Parts: sequence; structure tokens; C-alpha cells
Amino acid sequence: MLIIGLIASQAFGATAVGTLSFLGGSSPLIYTLFAGLLVTAVAARRRVWFDLGLVFGTIRPVWILTSLMLYAIIGSWLFPRFFAGQTAVFVQSKTRGTVVEDSLAPVSGNISQTGYFILGGLAAIALCALLLHSNRIVQIRRGFFLWCGLHTGMGLIDFIGKNMGAGDLLAPVRTANYAIISNALEVGFVRITGPFSEASSFASVSLACLAFCYSYWRKTKSELAKWLSGILLFLSILSTSSTAYVGLTLLCIPVALSMLSSVMRGKVAREEILIIALMVVGGTAILGIGLYKADALDPFVSLINSTIINKADSASGHERTYWNVKSLQSFLDTSGLGVGFGSSRASSWPIAVLSQLGFFGSLMIAVLLCVVARGLGALREWADPETDAVVASVRNAALASIIAMSVSGGSADPGLLFFIALAVVCATRARARRVMVERNAPASGHGTVKSCTQVQPNWLRGGKGS
Repeated sequence: MLIIGLIASQAFGATAVGTLSFLGGSSPLIYTLFAGLLVTAVAARRRVWFDLGLVFGTIRPVWILTSLMLYAIIGSWLFPRFFAGQTAVFVQSKTRGTVVEDSLAPVSGNISQTGYFILGGLAAIALCALLLHSNRIVQIRRGFFLWCGLHTGMGLIDFIGKNMGAGDLLAPVRTANYAIISNALEVGFVRITGPFSEASSFASVSLACLAFCYSYWRKTKSELAKWLSGILLFLSILSTSSTAYVGLTLLCIPVALSMLSSVMRGKVAREEILIIALMVVGGTAILGIGLYKADALDPFVSLINSTIINKADSASGHERTYWNVKSLQSFLDTSGLGVGFGSSRASSWPIAVLSQLGFFGSLMIAVLLCVVARGLGALREWADPETDAVVASVRNAALASIIAMSVSGGSADPGLLFFIALAVVCATRARARRVMVERNAPASGHGTVKSCTQVQPNWLRGGKGS
């Protein structure tokens, strides 16, 4: 229940557990409760030290993750004091409630944002321990489908409610003390925010859910994943968010390359034919509407101009560009060490990582990102098809989330989804590697090779370890 709850709780992007006044009014979201319970449950196990030894002994990226957490803790305390007043940062104003430019100094974000980051790292280690102990890929799959279903359902409720005149039906769900922008319009279109504080946050999660469902559908032909993919694509397009449009464009590149590869090999799947057919029908319909009534598409053209083409020239675009330029300058002002986790904010996740964690922290983040991007790799043949499908889908969801944050992310924290994907990929690789070794190891005293079931150790079968 904790694993499924941890994954599904990501659907509630603006629902707070409470307000911590001693951390500047920070309001932890629901996922922090499940993450804390998961870490506590693993730490309370009688064999916790054996589990941790197994994790650190078989999963080398965990050492990098631990080093990164230590670096983040030290940097969040030391760097804002060591480089105080030597560079400019962007922090939340306590009086005006907006982001303002100020000289570098310790702020409450050093504690709160670092705390969320450390909690995510600990949750990844705890999840690794559980996944190594027994095969829980079914729970991972159920958690992700529940997350995608909740996100899709609340997105539809928000869309229908606002366009039918019922107002913001999800307002009671948004209890965090963020700046809530849920009733905004974009050139006459209602912006879909779902249970999140703004449209860009909703679009980021929509892209991640879309990547998971689409990947799972392509690998397993799941009808549920196919319909969720269609609805999520619909919601992403109508979210009126620049994050959604830029992210969708980038995500279409690997899809197009995959389909081109299938055409070149002469093995076009039925799903790919369906996608091409829908694109042709959609393009024909748009062309027909434009020819029938020339001004019918003007609102959509205005939307594209506002959210993509003219976005950089808008006041918001200039402001976010300025944030990124000054964040890069703060990286240089601190000699590449960074201003400390949570000391500032930017408008792009890679720039936020570079400015807050510096060169060394960025290098460790890059290594972990490469681990997630690699997925199972050559070890895929030693995992069953369902496990391969789930791991690939989770990996793609995390990568889609990183792409979305690279467009509009303000914090250096890669998010809970990244840590979950890291744990799933690393633990599954460790299990697949053990299966490969055992299947290839000759039995002592015999000239044959034992089957996996004959030599499978207790920790793979879920039994007690010695």
C-alpha cells in the first residue's frame, strides 16, 4: 500500500498535509507523508542493516546518490554563508508573495527544499531495498496506472467544470499555500490546471503520464494505456501551456524516429499505422475547416502565437530569461561551487541545478540521469516482458518529466518521479544481473547449468536472508 500510495500521491500537486511555520510557511504535499512512512517502514524492519548492505553492495549508483545528498546538505548550509552578498539570487518575498532579486543569504528554502530532496533520495534507497527483497513490479505498475488515472480524471473534471460554467470544481483540493493561478485565461481559452497550482505544473505531469501510458501501450498493447494516452494527449494540448507544447514537440522526436525505423525495416506495427492514420485524419480535418471558414482557426493561431512564437517577447518570457542569466552568473560568481540548495530559483531545471549545486553536484546529477536513461540496457533479455515494459515506461515517464522541468522548472530538485525511476531501474538491473550470472554459472560437480529456479537465492524469491 505504501508503494502504490507513494506513486499515486503525485497526482495531488497542490494538496498539503499541513503548514510548517518554522520553515517559512512551507506546506509539504501528500507525497511527503507516504515517502516518510515508506522510509520509516523500511528502517523499522529487523533486517534493515542486511537490506542496506544488500542495496549498497549491489547497486553502485546508490553511492553517488548518497554523496549527492551529503553534498546538498553541506552546500545548503555552507555556501549561502560563505558567499553571502557576493552574488544575486531570486527568492520568494515574504511580504509581496512574489519572486524578488536579492543578495545571497541563508533563507528558509535552504532547509525546506533540501529536506524534500533528501526525502526523495531516502525514499529511493528504501524502495531499492524493497524491490531487491522481492519482485514488486506489479505494485509499481498498479501505482503508476492509479497515478495516471487520478491525474486524467481530475484534469477532465477541471476542463469540463470550467468550460461548462461550473467554475473551479477542484479548488477545495488545492490546500497548499502556493500562489494558485487556476482561473487564468490564454487568448480566450480556459487554462487547465487540474489539482495543481498552475497550468505549467499540470502540463509537466501530463507529459510524464503520457510517456508512461504510451510506452506501456506500445510494449503490451494494453487497452487501458491506449485510452489514457489519448485523453492525456487531449488534455496536454488544451492545457494552453508552453511547457506542454514544447515538451510534446521534443517527445515526438523519438516517436517519429521509431516509426521511421519501422518503415525502413519494412515492419510497421498496427499501432504505428493507427497513429499515422489519426495524424492524417486530423491534418485533413484542420485543412478542411480552414478552407470552409478562413477565420475559424484564428483563436488557435492566436494561442500558438501567444504560448510559443511570441512567448520569448512577453513580459513573462523576459523575466524568466533574466532569472536564467543571473543564475548562470551566480554559478560563475561562486567559482563553480553553487549558491547552495534552495538558495535561489531559475526558470529551467538544468540551470537551477548548475547554479545551486555547482559543478560537482551537477556532475553527480548527470551520472544518475544517465543511469535512468540507460534503463535495463543489455540486461533486458534477463527480465520477463512485463518487467521490461514497466521499467521502460517508468524510465520514459521520468525522462519526460525532466524535459518538462527543463522548459519551466525552477528548483534543482528532480522530483519524486525521478527518484522512483532511479530505484526501479537500479533494483531491476541488479535482479536481472543476478539471474544472468546464475543461469550462466555451471553447477559444481556437474557439467550442466542449473536453471534459475534451482539456484535462485532467498533474497530473489522473497524469503528470509541469512
